[in-house]
Amino acid sequence: MAKKAAYMGMMTALAFVLSYLETLIPINLGVPGVKLGLANLVVIVALEMMGVKEACTLSLVRVVLTSFTFGNPAGILYSFTGGAFSLLAMVGAKKLKLFSLAGISVLGGVSHNIGQLTAAMLVVENASLMYYLPVLVLSGTAAGVAVGALAAALVRHLKGFEQR
Repeated sequence: MAKKAAYMGMMTALAFVLSYLETLIPINLGVPGVKLGLANLVVIVALEMMGVKEACTLSLVRVVLTSFTFGNPAGILYSFTGGAFSLLAMVGAKKLKLFSLAGISVLGGVSHNIGQLTAAMLVVENASLMYYLPVLVLSGTAAGVAVGALAAALVRHLKGFEQR
């Protein structure tokens, strides 16, 4: 139990730091919401190595901490919605066992963008925001591939480390 709590604390801190680092990386493609999704790396590793419950807990704690620290009160809605869409897609993909970690990550990245876009359309009551979808899908796919490749390498390394 103590080992699991230590891992969760360490992963929460890492997700928090990666979220902060991401705020320092300016990405301007003319569409709001485009980002790398570095903190999702930690959630994917938790999903693979610890399980669904732990990944959900980590994701929720990360969203709350980062939204209140780096965002604004309205931002929590977008972060929570994006995180929930992403987590549902990744958990479903993992349970289906049809996707590699990169595939799971891509689904998570694209779903996160769709979740945030859905929240934005509901808040501003304007469906024309859907025009952002192609750019968000492309950016979510590219970021998902990169984050998924990193997650796969990290999981291989950590599993090798655990076996020692």
